[in-house]
Amino acid sequence: MRLPAPRIAPLGDGELDPAAREALAALPEYARGFNIFRTMANAPDSFGAFLAWGNYILSRSNSLSERQRELAILRTGFLCGAGYEWAQHCVIGRQAGLNEAEIAAIKQGAGAPGWDPLDAAILAACDDLVRDHHVSTPVWQALEPLGDRGRMDLVYTVGQYTQVSMLLNSFGVQLDPGLVPDPDLAR
Repeated sequence: MRLPAPRIAPLGDGELDPAAREALAALPEYARGFNIFRTMANAPDSFGAFLAWGNYILSRSNSLSERQRELAILRTGFLCGAGYEWAQHCVIGRQAGLNEAEIAAIKQGAGAPGWDPLDAAILAACDDLVRDHHVSTPVWQALEPLGDRGRMDLVYTVGQYTQVSMLLNSFGVQLDPGLVPDPDLAR
């Protein structure tokens, strides 16, 4: 975690205005208490708009498989030093089929042993996008199996989770109960 305490506190039920309540009601019940969403509820109009786009990224409409999406989200969160994102998506990544060795290797990126060529290309694209805001030509070509739509969804996913990482780090969103902090992201 970048900050030891929140800069913007997550709102309790009694502090929510009607727009924030409406935005939270659109979430699955288990997620309504997450610190990220309770923090974003401080700005309910942008929170609602944020959820609409975020829901696409996490939906089956995104042409990336759940596993591919989680590879991208975890690599992006790690590169951005977002401890909350990493902890939350380690749980989601396991549900999407990533194993412990793969989650550990995501920290090393595309050069870690064991990745198939497409997984390595997805991780390399994350590195390119976070570092250069551009996918290099060799990596773009290696992403060919995704097709144009998949490459677009990959860029959208990395962009979304770069933004998420920025807000988590800047607002000081703290881990939800039960999440385990990663020592590699303790700054």
